[in-house]
Amino acid sequence: MNAVTKPPRSPAFRAERLRIGGEQVACERAIEVRNPYTGEVVGTVPKASVEDVRRAFAFARPYKARLTRYERSQILLKAAALLRTRVEEASDLITMESGLCKKDSTYEIGRVCDVLTFSGMEALKDDGQSFSCDLTPHGKNRRVFTRRDPLLGVISAITPFNHPMNQVAHKVAPSVATNNRMVLKPTEKTPFSAYYLADLLYEAGLPPEMLQVVTGDPREIADELITNEHIDLVTFTGGVSIGKYIASKAGYKRTVLELGGNDPVIVMEDADVEEAATLAAQGSYKNSGQRCTAVKRMLVHRKVADEFVERLLAKTKAWTYGDPSDPAVEMGTVIDEAAARLFEERVNEAVAQGARLLHGNVRRGALYSPTVLDGVSPAMTVVRQETFGPVSPVIRFNDIDEAIALSNGTAYGLSSGVFTNRLDYIARFVSELHVGSVNVREVPGYRIELTPFGGIKDSGQGYKEGVQETMKGYTNLKTFSLPQF
Repeated sequence: MNAVTKPPRSPAFRAERLRIGGEQVACERAIEVRNPYTGEVVGTVPKASVEDVRRAFAFARPYKARLTRYERSQILLKAAALLRTRVEEASDLITMESGLCKKDSTYEIGRVCDVLTFSGMEALKDDGQSFSCDLTPHGKNRRVFTRRDPLLGVISAITPFNHPMNQVAHKVAPSVATNNRMVLKPTEKTPFSAYYLADLLYEAGLPPEMLQVVTGDPREIADELITNEHIDLVTFTGGVSIGKYIASKAGYKRTVLELGGNDPVIVMEDADVEEAATLAAQGSYKNSGQRCTAVKRMLVHRKVADEFVERLLAKTKAWTYGDPSDPAVEMGTVIDEAAARLFEERVNEAVAQGARLLHGNVRRGALYSPTVLDGVSPAMTVVRQETFGPVSPVIRFNDIDEAIALSNGTAYGLSSGVFTNRLDYIARFVSELHVGSVNVREVPGYRIELTPFGGIKDSGQGYKEGVQETMKGYTNLKTFSLPQF
C-alpha cells in the first residue's frame, strides 16, 4: 500500500486515494491535518484500515531487491540533490504541518540531505570482513568471511512529529542503502513530510516495493504494524509508554526503540558561563524544545549559578517567538494546544511548590513562550518527567558528586552536555553518567547524522541509530569459510 501523494500546496489539498502496488485505490476515510499556529485544516490524508496495512506488508514481503550498491547509492544521492533544489518548498511544508519556525525547518532539510548523502556513501562500502583460521594449533588452512544481507522480512517503521522529515529519513534511507523493504507509518500529526520524502525517492528511481507509506489512526492500525507475520524488525521513535507497549507486543521480532529523554546540561564552577548559557538557551528553545535531546534540566554549580541565570534570562528574553512562517522568528509553536497546556500546568505546579518563574509561561493556543524557572527541586514534575517543550528549569548543586547523582536520578538515560575544562571532571562524567552520549562544552543533542545515537534505561535498549549503526541493525550478518588457496 502506498499512501504517497504530491505535497499540499494549499488548505484545499486532499489526498483521498491510496496506491497499493501501483494501483489507485479509493479511500473514503480521511484524517485532517491542522496548522498548529492558525488551527486551519491544511489538508487530509487517507485513513488506512487494518486490511490496508496487511495488504502493504503482503505487497512488500515477496519482493527481492536486486539493486547493486551503485544503484542504491545513486538513488539516495539523487534524492538528496533533488531536495537541495527544493529547500523552500520542503521547509514550508514542515512549518505548515508542525508549527516549527522557518529557521528550524530549513535547518532540518539540510539534515535530511545529510542523511541521504551519508546513506548513499555508506551503501558503496564493502561491509564484509575476513581472517585466516591458522591462528591457533586447532585452526585449519581456511579463511573466514562475513557479509551483511538484507532482512528476510519487512521493516515496520513508526515515526513521531518533532522532526517530521528527518526522523523519517533516518528510518528510510538506511533501509534503501541495505536493499530492504519498509512499511512506514508517520505520525498522523505531521504526515505530509513523509509523503514528500517518499515522492523524492520514487522520483530518484526507488522501486515502490521498497517503501510503502501508511497513514491512519494508531489506535486502529498500530497492533498490525507490530505483529504482522511479515515483519522482521520494528523500529520506533517516540514516547516511552508506546515503546514499552511495542516491546510487549512484538514477540519474537527485533525491536529498535528510540524513546524519550530528560537531558541535562551540567555547568561546573570552572565553566565559561557565557558559553554555557548561550548553548543552554539554544538547546532548550530550538525546535520549540521538542527534541528528545533538548535541554530538559540545567544543573548549575552554586558558585556560578547567579551569573548563569542572569545570562540565561537575558538570552531567553531576546529569543523571538510567534508566527512560524516569519523568517525572522526564532521559535514557532509546539505541536498542538494540548502540549502547550501541559507545559503551562507543569510550570504552574512547580511555582506552587516553590520554584521561581523568571520569564515566560505565556500560552496562546499552541504558541508557548520560552520559559525560565529557578529554584527547581529534582522532585518537581517539570524535571522528574520529560517536559517536551521550551522550558528551562535551573537546579543548583554543590559539587560534582551531587551533579552526577542529579543527572542519574531520573528514569531516562539519553544524552547530556557538560561545561567544564577540567579533565578530571570530564573523565568522571564520561565514566559515571548513565546516558548514551556525553558532549563536552556542547548541547546534549549535538551530533551529525553518522553519529551512533541512542540511550539506556527508559530512553532505549542501548541499541544505536545514526546511519552506520542503523544499516547494521537492518541486516543479517552471515559467516562463511573457504579453503585457503
